[in-house]
Amino acid sequence: MATKEQEITQIGSTVTIKGDISGKSDVRVAGTVNGSVNIEGELVIERSGFIEGEIKSINAIVAGTVKGNIECTEKLILESTSKFIGNIKTKLLIIQEGATFQGNCQMGAPVAPAAPQPAPQVKEKV
Repeated sequence: MATKEQEITQIGSTVTIKGDISGKSDVRVAGTVNGSVNIEGELVIERSGFIEGEIKSINAIVAGTVKGNIECTEKLILESTSKFIGNIKTKLLIIQEGATFQGNCQMGAPVAPAAPQPAPQVKEKV
């Protein structure tokens, strides 16, 4: 969610962007984006919104269509009107009844590698 100091970038329903989008503000897409979206905020894809490309954000709410992989560091919500084709990587996933999802999902907190265990010490008898 945007703070008072944070901007919200809106892409209207009649707008088509061909290229990559990156930034630190929240983004709301009602139009079409053909390219990757990499933001340090929340991404909202409205019912009329369409994104074809890789997506990275903190949180995302999808009510429209996505063709591509998405990685959310916190939460992804696929609303009942969403159509998602691609792979998902997120900490928390909410899929509402009626949503369409084709792909694979990796969910949960990242697993830290196990710390190496020291070799047992053998005492020699003299």
